[in-house]
Amino acid sequence: MSPPSRVDPAIDASFGLLRAPSRRRAGSDAPARHLPRRAGAPALRPRTPDPGYGPVRAARDACDVPPADRLTPSTAANGTTMNTTWTTRPETAEDAAAIREINLAAFPTADEADLVDALRADADAWIDGLSLVSAGPDGTLAGHALLTRCHVDGRPALALAPCAVLPAHQRQGAGTAAIRAALAAARAHGEGLVVVLGHPAYYPRFGFVPASGFGIRAPFEVPDEALMALVLDASRPVPSGVIRYAGAFGL
Repeated sequence: MSPPSRVDPAIDASFGLLRAPSRRRAGSDAPARHLPRRAGAPALRPRTPDPGYGPVRAARDACDVPPADRLTPSTAANGTTMNTTWTTRPETAEDAAAIREINLAAFPTADEADLVDALRADADAWIDGLSLVSAGPDGTLAGHALLTRCHVDGRPALALAPCAVLPAHQRQGAGTAAIRAALAAARAHGEGLVVVLGHPAYYPRFGFVPASGFGIRAPFEVPDEALMALVLDASRPVPSGVIRYAGAFGL
């Protein structure tokens, strides 16, 4: 599959697992968008990113700060100072509607919102405490990051996706705060490995490296640099092999 001449700077995953990423509405914070699937359509593979990737608007979220429950980004991509302090926490039952609205606002279709709902209903995929939200000083939810169960060569791991931010709060740290909180929660839960399919200029800041270095592969064709892994527990052997995602991804 030959790469396109340009790539939408918001290749997501929040994962994007796996289908050709569609153009997103301004507001998805991470370059990791999930791959939605139309009703009746077969599972799709992600579009091959341009090796140059071009400017990454979504990757300019001010997140070069240590993990914490409260993050105050300092400078946005346009040089303006951001004063928002984000508070992160696991989602509650009362957050489901707001999380759906975040995903509906962040992406051009309802696919990511539907995916979150489907994963929440999947007892084999959903892990309580690994769906994290970020809220502004007034308590309004602005960002969301989700980790769900996947497997690598039959051994448990986590998939990061989707991640979304309300358009009005994009590039202000809301997505970064949610992702950092989700990864911290995964460590606290004793998880050992997270995989993500996303923009290689964005996820290394969280510690992700090319998954191929561990012998980890996607179940479809994907650029080597776009599939990344983060080892949360270095004391455990890292599994190698093909990733098996939750059924809700439709792969």
